[in-house]
Amino acid sequence: MGIRVAVAGASGYAGGEVLRLVAGHPEFDLVAATAHSQAGQPATAVHPHLAGLDLVLGATDPTALADADLVFLALPHGESAALAAALPETVKVVDLGADHRLRDAAGWTRYYGGAHAGAWTYGLPELPDQRSAIAAATRVANTGCYAVATTLALAPLIAAGAVSPADVVVVAASGTSGAGRAAKAHLLGSEVMGDLSPYKVGAHQHVPEIKQATGATSLTFTPVLAPMPRGILATVTAVPTGDTDPRAVLTAAYADTPFVHVLPESAWPRTAATAGSNSCHLQATVDVDSGRVIVVSAIDNLGKGAAGQALQNANLMFGLPETAGLSVFGVAP
Repeated sequence: MGIRVAVAGASGYAGGEVLRLVAGHPEFDLVAATAHSQAGQPATAVHPHLAGLDLVLGATDPTALADADLVFLALPHGESAALAAALPETVKVVDLGADHRLRDAAGWTRYYGGAHAGAWTYGLPELPDQRSAIAAATRVANTGCYAVATTLALAPLIAAGAVSPADVVVVAASGTSGAGRAAKAHLLGSEVMGDLSPYKVGAHQHVPEIKQATGATSLTFTPVLAPMPRGILATVTAVPTGDTDPRAVLTAAYADTPFVHVLPESAWPRTAATAGSNSCHLQATVDVDSGRVIVVSAIDNLGKGAAGQALQNANLMFGLPETAGLSVFGVAP
């Protein structure tokens, strides 16, 4: 037997992607998966692309998860904390929800509402010193999808003093899987296809997380729903503090990282190029008119933005190669 793994919230898009990645992992053994309304269903009835996975979804209960060495929580925001608290301390947990990302209780209340459950180790290995912190942790809070796309583009520039932490502007388009699997009228194919629509303008819940992770002091963030199933393309602009080459800063920051790639100067990130991978593609330039630094970032929101990131964190927690069970390369066409 390898490392025994259980997945809570396995019927959703992120949960299904965790199942897929765990099933193909060289050291992980999938021993349990739970769901709410889909409990009692074979995993393949909910996720047809996992044909051959012999597993029935159980009810989401601590006893169904407690025998695992590692539990992934892929639950709606606000539902992870109580379940995690009921698990033995010997069980390592990666939470894909937002419950434990924020250090600031007031920020949680402002953007999510309800009681703050407290912060866990933040699960973005590419941040300075974060790999060692994740490796030593038993509880890790996975990043938000928009947050990782923006943070990887922005954090090294602020840390190097290349851009001001104030007046950062982000416009990011996301595929519909980022909105979850629950049936919603505005996510119907006939509503989404042929359309781009902004949402939660001026009040998106990833704003405090991005500020916490990057050091930004003020942020204007506009998310856009795009007519595609997966992917995020984030355009991040910031005011330079001097004449430092932003592309050189990013290249140096990610020189030894397996999943973050600064593209050749003539190439710009595309969501299709990251689909199915745990990679982030970056490109940077300086606007010839305004002088602002522009960084474009592309990820798969279910990969580096959710399930892939969760496995990357779990690999570090168990002393495994960071890339185990994960693809650097996207799927095309």
